[in-house]
Amino acid sequence: MSRPDVFALPARVLHWVMAGLILAMLLIGAGMVSTTTARYPELLAWHRPIGIAILVLALIRLAVRLTHHPPPLPADLPPLMAAGTTGSHYLLYGLMIAMPLIGWGMQSAGGYPVLLWKGAALPPILPHEPLLYGWLRYAHGLFAYAFFLLILGHVGAALFHGLIRRDGVLESMTGAAARSTMPAEPLPSEPLAEPLE
Repeated sequence: MSRPDVFALPARVLHWVMAGLILAMLLIGAGMVSTTTARYPELLAWHRPIGIAILVLALIRLAVRLTHHPPPLPADLPPLMAAGTTGSHYLLYGLMIAMPLIGWGMQSAGGYPVLLWKGAALPPILPHEPLLYGWLRYAHGLFAYAFFLLILGHVGAALFHGLIRRDGVLESMTGAAARSTMPAEPLPSEPLAEPLE
């Protein structure tokens, strides 16, 4: 039976699987831009299929989000924080879809195949055009920095909700029981009577 205070199970599973893939992608991407050694082709060989996996999972996750209503935000959340939460989620979804597409388009414009594994390559989605490749490469790097900062903000906000506000927002994605906001039962105002002997 689903609980109204947590995200649906498919949304939670997709969230944590994608969190791992995105973290791996960012680390691999950082390694790619910081090396010119023989490890670069190996990193690129991982970067491409993980990017496509993120694209596919992001589209599935978007469908889950549209068909399964998320739990409501806390009623006492300030309007500015609520707007920031909504806006950051739109940006996260946008970047989870845009980043792989820009990477795929960049590879297509550069004339490079997008290999998923040996013998399996995706078709190009843009014509071979070196100038376009340069622009897309720049955009891919710029959006990667924005994505990294957005993820840091997302993690920071989750910790703020979980450790400081303790309002159940973090638990809504972990599936843990939300901390009760009911006041504790008051102590009796008078001492209990002594037992009769």
